[in-house]
Amino acid sequence: MLHLALFVLLLKLSNCRGDDGHQIDEYLKREHSLIKPYQGVGSGSSSHWDLMGSAMVMMQYVRLTPDVQSKQGAVWNRIPCYLRDWEMQVHFKVHGQGKKNLNGDGFAIWYTKERMQPGPVFGSKDMFTGLGVFVDTYPNEEKQQERIFPYIMAMVGNGTLGYDHERDGRPTELGGCTALVRNLNQDTFLVIRYVRRRLTVMIDIDGKNEWRDCLDIPGVRLPKGYYFGTSSVTGDLSDNHDIISLKLYQLTVERSAEEEREDKEVFIPSVDNIPLLREDGVSQPMSGVALFFIILFSVLGAIVLSVIGVIVYQQWKENRRKRFY
Repeated sequence: MLHLALFVLLLKLSNCRGDDGHQIDEYLKREHSLIKPYQGVGSGSSSHWDLMGSAMVMMQYVRLTPDVQSKQGAVWNRIPCYLRDWEMQVHFKVHGQGKKNLNGDGFAIWYTKERMQPGPVFGSKDMFTGLGVFVDTYPNEEKQQERIFPYIMAMVGNGTLGYDHERDGRPTELGGCTALVRNLNQDTFLVIRYVRRRLTVMIDIDGKNEWRDCLDIPGVRLPKGYYFGTSSVTGDLSDNHDIISLKLYQLTVERSAEEEREDKEVFIPSVDNIPLLREDGVSQPMSGVALFFIILFSVLGAIVLSVIGVIVYQQWKENRRKRFY
């Protein structure tokens, strides 16, 4: 039954059309996919994936963290992704002994410039550059009553934005949805699709082999050449966070000649309708030439001010001397 369900799921995903009617063809990219039997993952030189922290390779899954306090683990793709349009399908399982709201903390799917850097954001670094999709299983903000956890959300970072852990990432959230993913008997799936600068996240957690919309954000601009990964963390509360597979598909999308001309290369992650993330709002590193001229003019200005100061002082001394004669 499991194989039949997976076949139906993949059949529904293949040869589909986007929301805007463009034909989309999908091709599995094995170099960016983590699938059974996980041969050589984390150890073999021929493997495309590295393990970090508490992550362990099992027969049926890669366990990022066990149901034990204060653990963090991750698995990262070694090969940067240069696809323009892509889709990441995540088959996962979150389960443990904790009762409702006595479990934590969740896991993240990453497409970032940085890799293999542990930190406080679901086991990976803060101030990241790229995309993070978070499956958050524990509410840290005590006063919030708008969300039901577990909760899935997305964030785009440009290297200067921090994830607000105490507020469950609300200040930088692009969008999200409630997803009751813990301790389910059926398979649970999440798909992240990035097509024509549009970020879509869908889930299939009800055992119906049907995708349910979670978030849909236009105007998301992600550079090429970043890395895929997934990480997790436990604190005082814990869960098993298991990744059964990560399947990355290259999407071939029809574009008009005008769309091709307007589709410029992206160098800094940004979102069109968020001022803090717009490319024109990100401070650029200062070039060597600009820095040289700033220093030069600063030195010249200091010399001019010194000369003026000396002249003024000499004039003051001369006027003072004349008053005694």
